[in-house]
Amino acid sequence: MRAPDDVNMRKASTKRIVTTGTNAEHARLHNRRVILEAIRLGGRLTRADLTRLTSLTAQTVSNIVTELQEEGVLLAHAPEKVGRGQPPVPLSINPQGGYAIGFHVEQHRIIAVLLDLLGECQAQASLPVDYPAFDEALPLLTETVGRFRAQFPSHRFIGVGIALPGPFDVEGITAVGPTALSGWDDPAIPSRLEEALELPVLIENDATAATMGERLHGVASDLQNFVHLFIGSGLGAGLYLENRLYPGHWHNAGEIGHMSVIPDGKVCYCGNTGCLERYVSIASLLEHLGQTADQDIATWNCNTAAFRQGVDAWLNEAVPALRQAINILESLLDPQTILISGFLPEPILKQLVNRLAPLPVSVSRRPDREYPRIQLGAAGPDTVALGAAALVILTEISPHYETLLKAERG
Repeated sequence: MRAPDDVNMRKASTKRIVTTGTNAEHARLHNRRVILEAIRLGGRLTRADLTRLTSLTAQTVSNIVTELQEEGVLLAHAPEKVGRGQPPVPLSINPQGGYAIGFHVEQHRIIAVLLDLLGECQAQASLPVDYPAFDEALPLLTETVGRFRAQFPSHRFIGVGIALPGPFDVEGITAVGPTALSGWDDPAIPSRLEEALELPVLIENDATAATMGERLHGVASDLQNFVHLFIGSGLGAGLYLENRLYPGHWHNAGEIGHMSVIPDGKVCYCGNTGCLERYVSIASLLEHLGQTADQDIATWNCNTAAFRQGVDAWLNEAVPALRQAINILESLLDPQTILISGFLPEPILKQLVNRLAPLPVSVSRRPDREYPRIQLGAAGPDTVALGAAALVILTEISPHYETLLKAERG
């Protein structure tokens, strides 16, 4: 797993830039995260290393390190003799110092994963569902959290990340169409979840969580600027810009499914016409197969002649629409690459990507490219859940400038 700025939670060089701390008394939480970030980036660091890298006082570093050791978050290793005087004690992150649970709640299944503090998956589960309303899903989430906690009864659980189809809180869009799940748009949902699960809860757009999952476990581990197109029942995009996720003000950044790309095109569930996900989504593919949008395409036989004909007709519509969207994204964001993944059957996803060539001319068409303009994502079906859990861990160890600024203004 990667650390806050480049999401490398496993190994990194101490040459990386480390966020500095502040000696203001009210900034203890920020300073904890600064120290944890520095140790994640460095692998093993001493108190002297931390003082130098974070610009905190030696006393502040010592107090926070002691606190983190007592909580079991940090491990102390054998002293290393490097010269005269007391040999320094290297510190590292204890993978068992905390656990996070990630859920991907989608139309046909709930996927759950359990990550340790180093981002390694310790357990996972997949629960079949059928467009689960909140009240139907809550017992399943509660039971799964209880089962995961029972596997590590003496360890600290940080929280739960839940990834849902977007967009969030948009009148006329959120509760309509093939991506909509009943009851999840109630403002009381976060507090109800925290009460039932007895843990802090973070709710995120599924495309954004998928982007973090691809960054951690897919082909994007070395990318600093990329767009991740996630094809599910609808279509969303995750934006990873300047080494950070960009969720948008209302966590709806990348909701390109409702971007109009075909003038006077197909009528969309949102009331507009020509929306991208009416052409590029599993729901639009099912239309070409003569099926309703609520079917689970994963259960279909992809080898029949009728299925192949339907796929071919869908590709004839999807490819030009997606080319136009790619041109817009490249011109707007100038990414290193655009990844495409999701729940389409892999052979169909590959056909879609292959048929996109030749791509339209854009600012991304250049001879010095290090990565292709379009790539298939490489992470697996639990990508979204992994990303949701990772985001919970990052809230624990990544410095939040917004929190610090609010404290200082107060």
